Amino acid sequence: MGKFFAIMFGLMVLSMLIAFSWSHVPAIKDNVHKLLDPSLGALLNWNLTWGMMILIFVIALITTLLQKYFTNQKAIKELKDEQKELQKEVRELKHDPQKALEINQKNMQRSMEITGKIMELTMKTTIFTIIPFILLFRWFMDFFLVLGNPKFFGFMSWFWFYLIFVMVFSSVLRKIMNVH
Repeated sequence: MGKFFAIMFGLMVLSMLIAFSWSHVPAIKDNVHKLLDPSLGALLNWNLTWGMMILIFVIALITTLLQKYFTNQKAIKELKDEQKELQKEVRELKHDPQKALEINQKNMQRSMEITGKIMELTMKTTIFTIIPFILLFRWFMDFFLVLGNPKFFGFMSWFWFYLIFVMVFSSVLRKIMNVH
């Protein structure tokens, strides 16, 4: 598990370096704009709200597909089921608070182990997506700044619009595709 977190930490540092270098290293910004302005920019210029909605859906679809096919779904389900069993065991003893506390303390270590394993299994796709997402978000910042930071539905910034709809689309797609 230590190796995995070291890789994730390295990717986070690299992503932050890229994000902070955006304005100081013109090659990064210029090349991302050359790639995304004619494609995603054209979609957003066609219709800002619907273009952003389509873009968010595609992003949610890609991340859901990566999660489904590049993670061990069976292992994740088994770990989540075990975690539910530990919680159920404590809930069944709610009439005996002392016993419930003892069981809960006993289960706490195992629950932490399960959470760590689930996190490791589900975060593997981040290795493939973190840098592209950082570049995409930096591009979004530039794109919407040029447009004068328009408000979606008259009150919502692009960031909140993205965040809300990516959660909605991801939840629906995960349910449809049975992603754990």
